[in-house]
Amino acid sequence: MSGRRTLHFVFKIGDRNKTIKFYREILGMKVLRHEEFEEGCKATCNGPYDGKWSKTMIGYGDEDNHFVCELTYNYGIGDYPLGNDFMGLTIGSSTIIENCKKNDWPVNKVTDSLYETEAPGGYKFVLEDKQQTATDPVQKVTLASSNLSRSIDYWTKIAGMTVFEQSDKEATLGFCKEQAKVGLHDIGCVVDHKKAFGRVAIACPREQLPAIQQAARSGDHTILTELVSLDTPGKATVEVVILADPDGHEICFVGDEAFRELSKTDPNGDKLLDEAVQNDKSAEWFAKRNRTKATA
Repeated sequence: MSGRRTLHFVFKIGDRNKTIKFYREILGMKVLRHEEFEEGCKATCNGPYDGKWSKTMIGYGDEDNHFVCELTYNYGIGDYPLGNDFMGLTIGSSTIIENCKKNDWPVNKVTDSLYETEAPGGYKFVLEDKQQTATDPVQKVTLASSNLSRSIDYWTKIAGMTVFEQSDKEATLGFCKEQAKVGLHDIGCVVDHKKAFGRVAIACPREQLPAIQQAARSGDHTILTELVSLDTPGKATVEVVILADPDGHEICFVGDEAFRELSKTDPNGDKLLDEAVQNDKSAEWFAKRNRTKATA
């Protein structure tokens, strides 16, 4: 679909210290920007939670031409039970495999050229044993499907993606060969999201947003958030429509023009994140009271 591109996947994290170390030292990603918020997001970026939270965008390069990860951290939540909905983020990088071994990070060999590891909290990463490219090494994000043909129908007609590969149980879709793709894997049972509330973000020309919303409504599909403007003080105002596919996978469509302005890499991102982690006394607060953070 003209002008559309995959942007990022949202991960809910309970232990910010361990998670950031994994993304930086094992995956070798860099912090692109970091923001702290005192209250929940109108587009439920932090899930169905109130109170203080943070957003860290991290990846191998600018979001203009890289698929990145959004790490959302709710100060009062220490753990998010994972369902069977998220099946892995695939990255082509032998360097990550070496980093796992060098740092005694658990990594499992699946085939001669494929490995698997997990981030703190249990999210799976699939590692292709090949030289990491100078462009984006992130290949695809794979989601579970209870009915592959139904999922393909939705992601092609509503999201506007093209099928690049397909078998009886799997399909790989995207907007162009150069971008990270969305993988769909038929698990033959109901998709259970539990409490992690993952989300794929897709940019499109702002003028396409009303038509995307209408297409979802006409097909009697779920609209989680009607077309809305999100203000970020001192930054661009973006418009979004948030849908859910037939298996409940959240998809956030965002106006590309404003998002490019909003998503510029902040050279102070690392510093802001490190300061936030250092100033985070939430674990200490719970420990003093012999309490543990809540499970989502």
